[in-house]
Amino acid sequence: MTTGRRRRILIVVTLAEVGGAQTYVMRLVPALTDRFDVVVAAWGPGPLRGAVEAAGAHYVPLEHVRRPVSPVQDLLGVLELVRLCRSFRPDIVHTNSSKAGVLGRLAAALTGVPVRVFTVHGWAFAQHHGLASRLYLWLDRLVRPLTTAFVCVSEQTRAEGIAAATCTADRTVVIPSAADVDGTPRAALAGDPPRVVSVGRFKEPKDFVTLVHALARCGAPFEAVVAGDGPDRPAIEAAIRESGIDERIALLGERDDIPELLAAADVFVLSSRSEGMPMSVLEAMAAGLPVVASAVGGVPELVENGVTGHLVPAGDVAALASALNDVLGDAARRRSLGDAGRQRAAEHFDLSVFQEAHLYLYLSTLA
Repeated sequence: MTTGRRRRILIVVTLAEVGGAQTYVMRLVPALTDRFDVVVAAWGPGPLRGAVEAAGAHYVPLEHVRRPVSPVQDLLGVLELVRLCRSFRPDIVHTNSSKAGVLGRLAAALTGVPVRVFTVHGWAFAQHHGLASRLYLWLDRLVRPLTTAFVCVSEQTRAEGIAAATCTADRTVVIPSAADVDGTPRAALAGDPPRVVSVGRFKEPKDFVTLVHALARCGAPFEAVVAGDGPDRPAIEAAIRESGIDERIALLGERDDIPELLAAADVFVLSSRSEGMPMSVLEAMAAGLPVVASAVGGVPELVENGVTGHLVPAGDVAALASALNDVLGDAARRRSLGDAGRQRAAEHFDLSVFQEAHLYLYLSTLA
């Protein structure tokens, strides 16, 4: 390993768009730049570049590493990352998200990078079905031997990976996602009618159609806003029209003011069919919002059912509507759940603990 210079870390994310993996990186990088030279690489537009550069790291826009599976594009993506590794000569390559995880670990191994870390924000084989699921499973097993350390954001994610042989127990650690509670504006919980907010990409495994149908069944007054965009938008718009709640729900598109949206809300809801450890839920807890969410992935490790919010079966419209009615119709209940959620976020998902855990992992694997 090269001596006489600062250690170098290359962090690769598939896309620069708003999302959990991107927020994870934005919260990690500021803790690294005092000790390491850091480069972050991703494709497409989004807030990641500005946050990375503000933290004192260098940002490289990728051309070929994109989300859709394409043999030609993916081969070009590997070559692009090989060139980046050869020019930057990192001591650590830390990949995030499924596509970057596979291509980045291949490129790092081909160029002799000594430490190769992969953070699992949710296994792709668990988020897809049929041929796509089998393909991701095969690819993750293929690059497993090339991985120095796996970081799982929840115990459930770690257990899934070990059971599927996509990671190994001895090389896998759990570092939960984190929230900056002190730096998060607190929700006033004073809406009249109360405001429901949800955040996420309009694409599987998010399930906003189920949320729309559940809201249509709510007897309590509400208004709702959903921040995000994606290929499922037409289906969501159709569900809104068919449910007759056009006047009470607004699709806001991509937003860069999520903390302010949370602070102006009264209830947060996430109706996903699959998750890792959703950053949106943690941010809602930090804002003091009661959370109603599907009991999938690492969500039960965040939300304490009946104490900080409500957990419901994925895709269950009736259960989701009932849980929403419970918090929408009782302001004191909303306040109690929200206060407990903010306290839980501060005690168990502290940002400094998250950052220190990564620093320890980097230094121990380099040693």
